[in-house]
Amino acid sequence: MVKSEARPRADWQRNHERLVAAAAALVARDGAQVSLEEVAREAGVGSATLHRHFASRHALLEEVFQDSLERLRRRAGELAGGDARTGLVTWLEELTVAAADTRGLAASLGAGETCHTIIRDATTDLVNRARTAAAVRPEVSPDDLLTLVTAVSLATEGDAATARRLLGLALVGVLP
Repeated sequence: MVKSEARPRADWQRNHERLVAAAAALVARDGAQVSLEEVAREAGVGSATLHRHFASRHALLEEVFQDSLERLRRRAGELAGGDARTGLVTWLEELTVAAADTRGLAASLGAGETCHTIIRDATTDLVNRARTAAAVRPEVSPDDLLTLVTAVSLATEGDAATARRLLGLALVGVLP
């Protein structure tokens, strides 16, 4: 007898989707520190249900930002195929603008979980390529650049033009 993969119950799946949708709307309005009680209330479930679906705030935010992170990951792969300096600079600009424009994303990037890992891996690949091409100062680390991007994004949340300008000023000290 062949066992089929267990599918979540319909009510579990429905509650999960409602929690993610409610969280996405509230994070867009209030940022990453949105009240989890409010998320549960908006989704029409109790807080215990929210905690059965998501072990932590970070787990919930990771699911909210899953599509954005996947787009960013794919974009980093595209940029790795071209000029190393241009690829790194374009990546940092696009990441900064995405984090500034997507309320709560910048806070999630520094959380040290999946969001951070995906973005750090992509940044590391691009920094390594830029180092090989002598297109970035040798002492600059991927973590330095992610700290810079996170700081600029948090400081300019909702203002992509200012985020881009501040990043450009900072990159003067990063590039040779």
